[in-house]
Amino acid sequence: MPIEQAELAAEVFRMLADATRVRLLWALIDQELAVNELADRLGKPAPSVSQHLAKLRLARLVRTRREGTQVFYRVENEHVAQLVRDAVYNAEHAGPELPRHHLDEGVAQLAPVPRPRSRAHDSARQRTS
Repeated sequence: MPIEQAELAAEVFRMLADATRVRLLWALIDQELAVNELADRLGKPAPSVSQHLAKLRLARLVRTRREGTQVFYRVENEHVAQLVRDAVYNAEHAGPELPRHHLDEGVAQLAPVPRPRSRAHDSARQRTS
């Protein structure tokens, strides 16, 4: 891999090292939204959201479309969307519950489902008691 590509990839990871930016990209995966809509969804002030979006745009992770005075944002391409999905899905695996992405869409919205415990897990717990 050429050094320039490695540096660009590292810049993408720097952009993803911020929870607000990950949440923005997650919100934009399947739709385009204006700054105020994104600010409402994230519970953040619009100026702060705008600053994050500007960084994401410079890193070529989002693109814009202007309609009158409003600017709409969406993820740059499917590679960005997949990278964000994979990061979020990987984070879901760190929890004690069955990851939401392993459940049907409707079931995932209802309640967390505990991950089944294995016999090895129970045996280890008994040995440490």
